[in-house]
Amino acid sequence: MASILDQYEEESARAASVRVAPVQEPIGPGFIDARLESDIPIFSKKKVNFKPPNPITHLVVCNNFLVMAMNSNILLRLDLEHPEQPDEVEIPRAVEDKVHQIFLDPTGRHFIISMESTENYYLSRNSKRPKPIGKIKGHHIDSVGWNWQNANESTTGAILLGTSKGLIFETELTDNENSRFFQGSLDQYLKQLFNLGSENAVSVTGLEFDRMPCESMTEYKYYILATTPGRLYQFLGSVSKSAEPPMFQQFFAEYEKQKAPFLELPGNMGYSELKLYFPKFRGSAKTFAWMTGPGVYFGNLDFTGEAGPKSVTTQTKLIPYPKDSDGEKTHPISMVLTEFHVLLLYQDRIKVVCVLNDQLIYDDVYADRLGKLMGLYKDPLKMSIWTYTSQNVFKYKVTREARDVWQMYLDTEEFENAREYCSDNPAQVDRVLTKQAEHLFSKKRYEESAVLYAQTRNSFEEVALKFIRLDRKDALKSFIMKKLSSLGPQDKTQMTMLVTWLIEIFLNQLGELKEKMEEQPDKYEKIQEEFRRFLKEPKIKECVSNNRGVVYDLIASHGNVEDMVFFAVLMQDFEKVISHYIQLDDYSGALSILRKQSDMELYYKFSPLLMQYIPKETVTAWIAKSSELEPMKLIPALVQYDHDKYREQGNEAITYLEFCVESLTNKEMAIHNYLLSLYAILRPDRLIQYLDIQGTDSDEVCYDLKYALRLCMEHDRKKACVHIYSLMGLYEEAVDLALDVDVELAKQQAEKPEDTDDELKKKLWLRIARHVVEKEKDVKRAMEFLHECDLLKIEDILPFFPDFVTIDHFKDAIITSLQEYNSHIETLKEEMDEATGSAEEIRKEIQSFRNKYSTVKANDKCAACNYPLMTRGFYLFPCQHKFHSDCLIEEVIPNLTTTKKNRVVDLQRKLAEHESSKLQQQQSNDLSSLNIPKHLDIKAELDDLVASECLYCGDFMIRCVDKPFIDEEEEDQSHSSWN
Repeated sequence: MASILDQYEEESARAASVRVAPVQEPIGPGFIDARLESDIPIFSKKKVNFKPPNPITHLVVCNNFLVMAMNSNILLRLDLEHPEQPDEVEIPRAVEDKVHQIFLDPTGRHFIISMESTENYYLSRNSKRPKPIGKIKGHHIDSVGWNWQNANESTTGAILLGTSKGLIFETELTDNENSRFFQGSLDQYLKQLFNLGSENAVSVTGLEFDRMPCESMTEYKYYILATTPGRLYQFLGSVSKSAEPPMFQQFFAEYEKQKAPFLELPGNMGYSELKLYFPKFRGSAKTFAWMTGPGVYFGNLDFTGEAGPKSVTTQTKLIPYPKDSDGEKTHPISMVLTEFHVLLLYQDRIKVVCVLNDQLIYDDVYADRLGKLMGLYKDPLKMSIWTYTSQNVFKYKVTREARDVWQMYLDTEEFENAREYCSDNPAQVDRVLTKQAEHLFSKKRYEESAVLYAQTRNSFEEVALKFIRLDRKDALKSFIMKKLSSLGPQDKTQMTMLVTWLIEIFLNQLGELKEKMEEQPDKYEKIQEEFRRFLKEPKIKECVSNNRGVVYDLIASHGNVEDMVFFAVLMQDFEKVISHYIQLDDYSGALSILRKQSDMELYYKFSPLLMQYIPKETVTAWIAKSSELEPMKLIPALVQYDHDKYREQGNEAITYLEFCVESLTNKEMAIHNYLLSLYAILRPDRLIQYLDIQGTDSDEVCYDLKYALRLCMEHDRKKACVHIYSLMGLYEEAVDLALDVDVELAKQQAEKPEDTDDELKKKLWLRIARHVVEKEKDVKRAMEFLHECDLLKIEDILPFFPDFVTIDHFKDAIITSLQEYNSHIETLKEEMDEATGSAEEIRKEIQSFRNKYSTVKANDKCAACNYPLMTRGFYLFPCQHKFHSDCLIEEVIPNLTTTKKNRVVDLQRKLAEHESSKLQQQQSNDLSSLNIPKHLDIKAELDDLVASECLYCGDFMIRCVDKPFIDEEEEDQSHSSWN
């Protein structure tokens, strides 16, 4: 806890400190400046609640680990995360020896002490006893280049040491504290690499090295920066990944042959400091600062090679030291570099200078009672800043260091950098964009300016007016397009207005360029392509789709037909586009648009017209869309043509209909009827082939037989008519018509009736024979029919021959016929003898059956229902199978023909009526009207139909071999029950 006096001193110092505040300007439209005068300063100091036991001489802090050396040669080590556990270490020393310099590596693990007596010690974080570094005894260490890539806690890795005599050494220090058996040398090796004081002894005041980006798989690339009080040296080179220590020996060997490049500044003040700024630990350094006589030499570090083959420093400048209140310049004692500032330590104050504008932004004065400031140090990992006097330690907290950087970049017109450092503040971003847009407008870079203006909150009207006044409208177009991209879905009204305005601008530009097409054809195409790309954007497309009427009117008012068609296609107003092409007689263009769209109704609407002018291309388009088109709806397009004038169109119609029938297996009658009509009119050679493919089953053909017959008769296609007559069963007409074409065709038709209809066949053959005899006068051919048809006899065709025909023409036929008759008579005699014998046998069997009987027991059961047989009427078969009458009828009926089924039902009905009548007459005792013989006839006929054979032993069972045990309905029920 600080005392009241200390707190008073802090407030006094704060009041005396100078902090330059940024000028409060209006931020911009739409924003309120809410900043307060009491903003927390960037650098705020706090005194550490600590009282050292002895005066402090040196202090370093790395990775929250603080080490201070006191004039008693005692080291005090503090882990700042546990400051209540300080650790004291005594430095071995000779009498009157003092600490010359101390160094702590970035991780806080390794500590080097250099004494005035030129003794040097190493102390690891886990050790409590400093170990002498014997190999470098006799040298004052003024600087250490730590290995930023080292991640080993027990060794420093390769490091560089700079001495007061200008020598640069390489060494590696290893902590063997944890090794129980092997106590190796502390300094593994020590090698002098270079001498900066070869001309005269000079101290190496700063030493830094690190790797550079390198694509090589076998070597690393390094840079080394070294400073003396008046010079800055740069060493660049490569080191093999397999190099043995010392790794930089070969690196520096190249500079032994040639003079090392350096920068020398006048005004040597006897000492200097070199600091690097690392944005993140183990990353690449971004900037450097060298505190020297005339000021702070500051610049960026570039590892891309832009600075040259022997340098890594770029954009360097000299920042002069700020003047004191009396106008004099005083050299600082020490320095710290942050991202945007340099902190300069004086004996009584700390001054902070911005590296962007070289301005003093903070002057922190220390009270005399606190003592003289002795050192300034920054923790490279935690970014905290520490300073100290002999009795006090202070810590600086850095708060939002980049808060005013954007304004500095803005003042120097470095707009991109300004935007980078105010991206989290919309008001500041708006100011930067506005100023950058104004700057570009003044430079006549209008389109770039327009894009930036669109991102600001400046009045839309004011900005638009600025660009409207320009002759060229590209900038205005860019401004509106950028503004349009920032609108959300809810801003429908604004979006509609801007889109409409942009379309008008595009159309005006295209209109102007069209007049100069010969001069600037490429520019016209470029603007047109840009316009069409604009319309295709999803957000724009949705907007113009909701206002397509306005857009159509705009484009039409400019007479821009090409873009009218493009817009219609974009809006999928394909009907409008197709109609446009048809009006221009561009039927191919219309078909091209038709093929690109997916509305099949448009095919049905425009196909009739297209079929008249480009039938082949139209049919090709139909076939391509066959899976989506309905052929029936295309029939109007197929029938609207002049047969005589447009024969090609008819052939293309045949092509499509054949595709439907053959590839799509279309069965619709209208399709087949029209195809048949086209065959009859245009392709009679294909007509018979088509009819044959359709088959000879009248129920299976896909065309209308009557329509086909009428059509073929109309166009005199006799062969086709013969085929159709035969399909219709009109064999006599088929034969009569076939005789007009070809006798062979007639003979084929005569064979088509069923084999059971011998009478019809004979009649047809007689027609053919009569035609041959009477019309063709070919007796010989007529006689050949006797061999071709077994049904014809000589006596059948004799009446057809004329009276003058001699017997010689059919002598052989008559002889053959007489022989056949004689043979037939003999056969009949034999059959009569057999029949007489069979009748005798049957009489004997009947006589024997009269005496045959079967016994029915009381417990016998029906073979079908398994119920007692004697309960109702039954049938008994010789095979001893017994069935109830109704059971037998029920089993037999499903296997009878339809005619027999109907007859059985009719007979059962008649028997039932007879039984009912008999019962009524019995009740009235009037039995005179009963027709007993008729009743017996009905019963006998029913027996013949259902009981002619045993259900199980007769032919019925053989006919049922291929019948499934379970019918289809029962099978479906079984499956459902299983599931």
